[in-house]
Amino acid sequence: MPNIPEMQRALRPLLLPVGALYALILRLRRWLYERGTLDAWRPPCPSVSVGNIGWGGSGKTPLCGHILRWAGKHEEHGVVLTRGYRAKPRRLPFLVTPDADPAQAGDEPLLLAKAHRLARVVVDPKRKRGGAWACERFDPDFVLLDDGFQHLSVARDIDLVLLTPHDLTEGWGRVCPLGTWREGENALTRASAFLIKVVPGKQPGLSEAIETRLRPLGKPIFTFALKPKGLARLDGSARAADLGGGDYVLATGIADPAQAAATAAKLLGREPLQVLAFADHHAFSPADVAQIRETAGDAQVVVTAKDAVKLKRLDGAGGFWSLRTELRFGPKFDSDADFDDWFAARFDEVAAHYSQAYREAMRKSLA
Repeated sequence: MPNIPEMQRALRPLLLPVGALYALILRLRRWLYERGTLDAWRPPCPSVSVGNIGWGGSGKTPLCGHILRWAGKHEEHGVVLTRGYRAKPRRLPFLVTPDADPAQAGDEPLLLAKAHRLARVVVDPKRKRGGAWACERFDPDFVLLDDGFQHLSVARDIDLVLLTPHDLTEGWGRVCPLGTWREGENALTRASAFLIKVVPGKQPGLSEAIETRLRPLGKPIFTFALKPKGLARLDGSARAADLGGGDYVLATGIADPAQAAATAAKLLGREPLQVLAFADHHAFSPADVAQIRETAGDAQVVVTAKDAVKLKRLDGAGGFWSLRTELRFGPKFDSDADFDDWFAARFDEVAAHYSQAYREAMRKSLA
């Protein structure tokens, strides 16, 4: 497999102007939306975007899940608008139910639909269309845009931008194809807040990068991590705190298998015998299950929750263990900042605006 970072470094003289041109095009696109030349659909209720500046796993789905849990506690019913990467629904827009076929729903939308049954999860690459359809049918209290930072055709009131330590250090400002960023640095000014996904171990240069690169933007800064909290059999037959020190193989089809391996090792107290890394959003087949079982031999098989929603339907995978994680905030870089408190205050402020706008519209209609 080619080493992409090494190739990017070797081709830097060629890729740098291409990345600069790409960033300029996206900046022009943003300007056209800001001045109204390109039309953005505004939902009739508060809208929250969860997105990132770069490609790859930065924790968007877990953060969407956290917001949906927050909403459930506050009796706010949301609609999630998602592209559904690699999903192949039979129609669009597609409402994802907890028992939907993973091939039609996509792994991440299905994961959200299973875990948050009061929310409506709608797959449609054209989120403007999916949003209008969902708001007409379900009258939600808010709209949640999954991976929405660059999806400017839908207006948002709160723009949550997720970053990784790589984004803030050696990957800073490296726009595709030179690096992993989807836009240039100036795009970060659109953010309402920054959320940095940290991983186990030290983060060299992270604190300095936050202070010099994010702090001047004047936006709240939060950090979070996905903490392991146990295992669950895919067939639902058992839960366990760990494997009792036994050997295991990790099989995963996510963007950052090394991060999944680090999380598993933290919970289980030892590294996996082997990591079977499939492509991100991989559609697992019976042949894949056979390969995993053969590789594992007598060892246990551990998979991520995103992979579990696809594997659990396949024969022979019921005995695999799903790695259960939870999102936890911290350490704090803003000493008095708590994400849930900040988000609740911002959401209430936005919701009050919509309530006032609704009252004014009703008053005019009755005049």
